[in-house]
Amino acid sequence: MLSDKIRRIDDTKIEIPVDYKEGMRVNGIIYVDKILENELEFQSIDQVANVATLPGIIRSSMAMPDVHTGYGFAIGGVAAFDLKEGIVSPGGVGYDINCGVRLLKSNLMKNEVIPKIHDLVNILYNEIPTGVGSKGKIRLNPEDEKQILIKGARWTVEQGFGDKDDLEKTESGGCMEGADPSIISNKAYERGRSQQGTLGSGNHFLEVQYVDEIYDEKAANIMGLFKDQITVMIHTGSRGFGHQVCSDFLEVMERAANKYKIALPDKELACAPYNTKEAQEYLSAMRAAANYAWANRQCIMHWTRETFLKVFGISPKNLGMSLIYDVAHNIAKIEEHEVNGKNLKLIVHRKGATRAFPPQHPELPIIYRPIGQPVLIPGDMGRVSFVLLGTEKSMKETFGSTCHGSGRLLSRHQAIKKAKGRSIKREMEDKGIVVRSAGRETLAEEMSDAYKDISNVVDVVHKAGISKKVARLKPIGVIKG
Repeated sequence: MLSDKIRRIDDTKIEIPVDYKEGMRVNGIIYVDKILENELEFQSIDQVANVATLPGIIRSSMAMPDVHTGYGFAIGGVAAFDLKEGIVSPGGVGYDINCGVRLLKSNLMKNEVIPKIHDLVNILYNEIPTGVGSKGKIRLNPEDEKQILIKGARWTVEQGFGDKDDLEKTESGGCMEGADPSIISNKAYERGRSQQGTLGSGNHFLEVQYVDEIYDEKAANIMGLFKDQITVMIHTGSRGFGHQVCSDFLEVMERAANKYKIALPDKELACAPYNTKEAQEYLSAMRAAANYAWANRQCIMHWTRETFLKVFGISPKNLGMSLIYDVAHNIAKIEEHEVNGKNLKLIVHRKGATRAFPPQHPELPIIYRPIGQPVLIPGDMGRVSFVLLGTEKSMKETFGSTCHGSGRLLSRHQAIKKAKGRSIKREMEDKGIVVRSAGRETLAEEMSDAYKDISNVVDVVHKAGISKKVARLKPIGVIKG
């Protein structure tokens, strides 16, 4: 049972009031209906309240319906800070900087792909390196490494792994300005050198899917989505490079929090005031890691397209595989938002939360301005994923943010224990989903039982009006790390 102080605002939101915990400067808002409220962890509620104590926080400390406990900040958390009084915290971005999702469409139909799905999944698994410490096909010299950190996906396209249209349909054009390679540690360079173009481990995946349901015909037409069409979803981030950047700066921020006398209810919230050397250097390093991640997803897209061409023996024109959108869900960005009738520049931290900008927003590609930003929400490997759109209400309530996925219910250890004696691979095949993974334990950790039901999560953000459903996608083939 939740604390008596927590109250339900409406069918989709609960409030953590400012007297829930000493030091809270604003309230906390968690987007959950009654079903998901029952799955809330006490620790994640406490983390939302802790973030509300940080200096310069604006409006509310928020969490999306896929919220679960993370490092300092809850995963699923959104917090915006004033640039004069506010802070920057690596815990508000997470270890996997610019973990994100990319969705590709094709001209292929479900009935053309299912007969070859075993071959397709096996070749994708061989062509796209997966698993812990996996190494990619690209060999980078020191200058290449710096250029990736500065240019992101632009560098990848310059090398022939994609075209300009891919960049137009990538958040921030696949590159955040202001990355500084000179402040990256040797260890981060070492970890990132061989991992460009790799999927990684954990919940990262590449999924072959088909369009199972259309909710908004007009938006689906603009995106080029139609029933039974084959799509590919790629979920990965900045690999060991981003992890090392985060680790390096957590130590810096712990010292900075002491130096600037910031009272922290949890040392994992280590941070520095925005206008300090420590915060600015972290942001420059974070942007470098974000660019590494966009380049990574662009490489994987290129090899996915090549694999489809090989397996189906058709021309690029007939395959028609192109990018719908690429969106980050672990990032901090300076954005302009209306607060109390004034437009303010804020540093918005999204950790396990997706940007969801409304129609006509200037940062959107021209093709999507009439409908709003595509929002890509992956489910677990045994259920479904969704395509949604950003809305005006998300700008007013959540700094243009929505959920990012299902949200874990079981820890990895609990999931492995629950899967004992079961063949998750066979269970998936019984559902018509072919899976290849680096190991049995990965499949156990990632089975559907380990996650909240994505349909419940998406229903909450749709009903709350902070994003709206366009299409549902069902998996038929999955590769996991």
